[in-house]
Amino acid sequence: MTTLDTRPAEASGHAGAAPYKWRWPALFVILAGSVMELLDATVTSIAGPTMQADLGGGTSMIQWLGVAYTLAMTAGLLTGGRLGDIVGRKRMFLIGATGFVVGSLLCAVAVSPETVIAARVVQGLFGAAMVPQGLGMMKEMFPPKELQSAFAAFGPIMGLSAIGGPILAGWLVDADFFGTGWRMIFLINLPLGLVTVAAAMRFLPATRRSGAVRLDLPGALLASLGSLLIVFPLVQGREHGWPAWTFVMMAASVAVFAFFGWYESRRSRRGGDPLIAPSLFRKRAFIGGMFVGTIYFSAFTGFGLVFNLYTQLGLGYTPLKAGLAGVPLSAGMIVGMGVMQAVKRHGRKVLLAGAVIMAAGVVALLLLLGPETGPWRLAPALLVTGLGSGLVMGPYFQIALSGVDPHETGSASGTLTALQQLGAALGVALLGTVFFGALGGDPTVAAQHTFWVVAGMVALTFLTGFLLPRYAREDAEPVR
Repeated sequence: MTTLDTRPAEASGHAGAAPYKWRWPALFVILAGSVMELLDATVTSIAGPTMQADLGGGTSMIQWLGVAYTLAMTAGLLTGGRLGDIVGRKRMFLIGATGFVVGSLLCAVAVSPETVIAARVVQGLFGAAMVPQGLGMMKEMFPPKELQSAFAAFGPIMGLSAIGGPILAGWLVDADFFGTGWRMIFLINLPLGLVTVAAAMRFLPATRRSGAVRLDLPGALLASLGSLLIVFPLVQGREHGWPAWTFVMMAASVAVFAFFGWYESRRSRRGGDPLIAPSLFRKRAFIGGMFVGTIYFSAFTGFGLVFNLYTQLGLGYTPLKAGLAGVPLSAGMIVGMGVMQAVKRHGRKVLLAGAVIMAAGVVALLLLLGPETGPWRLAPALLVTGLGSGLVMGPYFQIALSGVDPHETGSASGTLTALQQLGAALGVALLGTVFFGALGGDPTVAAQHTFWVVAGMVALTFLTGFLLPRYAREDAEPVR
């Protein structure tokens, strides 16, 4: 456990100690880092077609812009929080934020599909080093009576980022400031990132290294390899005609994950620090949470990518207009999460109702698609889709964590957050492949086929939702 390197006036938020003096400015620093990461998670879904037209590469390049980032985030999140315990959270936050700025610069100066995809990996890895440190620092800086207020600040920030990311990306691409075109979506991170680094050096609490926790590097490498072995063939298989090696890789992914589970159990029995507590895999509720989260985040992220591609490739929208067309989806999600707060006492029923509403919105949307479809005609269906999505995601983490014991919560929350990223990568890979595979004819037909798959995935989310506990545990650890 990391402890604050405090002075009398800046003690940690534990009982009997004065709260950290600069805790509220420090919270804004943590939020700034999250904003950078959240924005860059969404911008390429809007800018992707423009980037492909400029840099070349096949249609899979558009998928890799998102997949490379989220896969790197998945790999990094499994170790990022643990590294914060080992070397200090402030130090890891600074390393992550600085590396994220460097990765953004590398994206901005990329001259080929390979270089921009590699730079996205750099962004994802350093983003994963930065983001997990915030939760630990907040729990140390704030006294219990202020902690919930601090966590509550993330909701509006996430909502504004979800709306603002695509709009900002579209505006910057269309504005073409100084002839930079799409490159400005990454260059804008430079001033924001440097200010965040400077503020972090001033306001974040210093921490001392803890020797109690050891890094499970082999486990992290196995989990990353298993993820890559399933995502890579899903993205590249279509362009190569689905040769035998694509199916071999996907089968190998299953074997690697099975070996990963065996290795984690062995490490735990020998007194080591496993990446994931093996006891979690003996709990039906947690397994259900893994399935629900992976399927839902795959469906939602893949849906967002395909909608943005369809509006540009099928309806001829500019990047800015495409970003604005998606606002009802994000707005509906924010409304759904607000409604969830009023009805969360109903627990799992809220999540299940959200899946039904989301599926209805997706079906309504695909029935409205057509070459002359305008954004106002699509808005109601997108709003309903977002409303249902908010009702699913709002209670998901707390309900999924209700099935684990208190000493397993940290491992469980880290695992679910990593699965959120893996699900996003799978959604981009799978649904992007379905869309591009049907794009040879009418883009509207391709989008309709893809959205039927999305509706099926949401229906599967509903069915697996019955594996979750009926109600959330109030003391479940918050998850970013």
